[in-house]
Amino acid sequence: MEVRSGRTVRDLRRENRAAVLQRLYFDGPSSRFALGPATGLSSGSVSNVVAELVAEGLVEEAGSIDSAGGRPRTLLRVRPDSHYMIGIDIGETRVRIELLDLTLTELARAEKPLAADGPRRVDRYDVGVVVEHLRTGVAEVLDRSRIATDRLLGVGIGVPGIVAEAPGEGAVVHGQTIGWNAVPLERLLRESVRLPEDVPYYIDNGARTLGQAEMWFGAGRGARSAVVVLFGSGVGACVVTDDLGQGRAVEWGHLTVRVRGRRCRCGALGCLEAYAGAEALLERWREAGGRPLADADEETALTAMLTAAYPEDGADGAGAEPDATALAVLEETAEYLGAGFSDLINLFQPERILVGGWAGLQLGARFLDSVRAYATSYALDHPAAHVRIGLGMLGPDAVTVGAAALPLAGFFARGGRQVEAGPRETAPAWRTALRGRAAQ
Repeated sequence: MEVRSGRTVRDLRRENRAAVLQRLYFDGPSSRFALGPATGLSSGSVSNVVAELVAEGLVEEAGSIDSAGGRPRTLLRVRPDSHYMIGIDIGETRVRIELLDLTLTELARAEKPLAADGPRRVDRYDVGVVVEHLRTGVAEVLDRSRIATDRLLGVGIGVPGIVAEAPGEGAVVHGQTIGWNAVPLERLLRESVRLPEDVPYYIDNGARTLGQAEMWFGAGRGARSAVVVLFGSGVGACVVTDDLGQGRAVEWGHLTVRVRGRRCRCGALGCLEAYAGAEALLERWREAGGRPLADADEETALTAMLTAAYPEDGADGAGAEPDATALAVLEETAEYLGAGFSDLINLFQPERILVGGWAGLQLGARFLDSVRAYATSYALDHPAAHVRIGLGMLGPDAVTVGAAALPLAGFFARGGRQVEAGPRETAPAWRTALRGRAAQ
């Protein structure tokens, strides 16, 4: 049966289920009475949907509250152990694999270091090595948690690069900065990871998964529009225009900030990432006469640079003189980042800009104050006056949490059903006729 809007009754039922599930999930336990105004559904529709969800084990009772003059109202909540998600962050120093329940409680974790064997940074991203890390990591978290695979909503993966769909391959990753050229990551995982064929993979840019996490669960909640910046070895961003929708990743780190400038790891000249990414920041400190820790990973080396620049922040640096070279490089980096932020402000006019990623969290509020000052000085007055710039709330696990939220988003979109069942759609008559003409 089809309604006038073009949607079928099945579509409407799915949307009603999704509305109830999302309100219970994001707003916490609620009564049937309160769900009506919150979802815009009639009391009869709410009762029908809740009855379905309870019967399927997706929703359960969670106590009761007093009502005004009537019987106590039963509270409902999404059942935490009804389904599970795996979230994976293919990061810059390690691969992190987590298994979470619907409350985002971590049940098991595996971490696999990405160490470079040769002089080039891209060596650590050997595709075979990364896929093997994912294969063993997924097996480890499932073994430790003893979760049956039929209760998995899917596997979400945040990657450094652009993700596209290719016929017969699924998600393909174009990671120019890490040496990945059209890597068929989904196919490789399906061939190597021991999961049933019907467990979906959701592979997306790491900045987008970070944005998903901060908007749904972190510092972005309540904002109608935001830009979430991922600041690690490189820099990226996710632009979000709907607080419960999925944002879009933008290659912000590869905007040109200086014509014929420094060589970026993508191969171009003058990219923001060539000045503002942690890898470039440490290299510029070295070129200016600084002494980054030898043979240390980037996270450890950046910590040492910050301790040198701000010795009072170190465990035993009280009274030490700041490293003038490190301070100068950090201040120049703040100006480059501020200029990059001004582009985001002028282009998207967001309510908030949120900074995450391991390097962003290390640099912290003090550094961000300087970035904020440069951003507002370079941006147009009106949008600059209406944006709030701050740090993300979810810490170093934000990309992993956002990756786990990708299967969750798909689950909501399907109205809480793991597999869409229904009749096979037939092509419209005009398509058959035109194909017949083209074949003549």
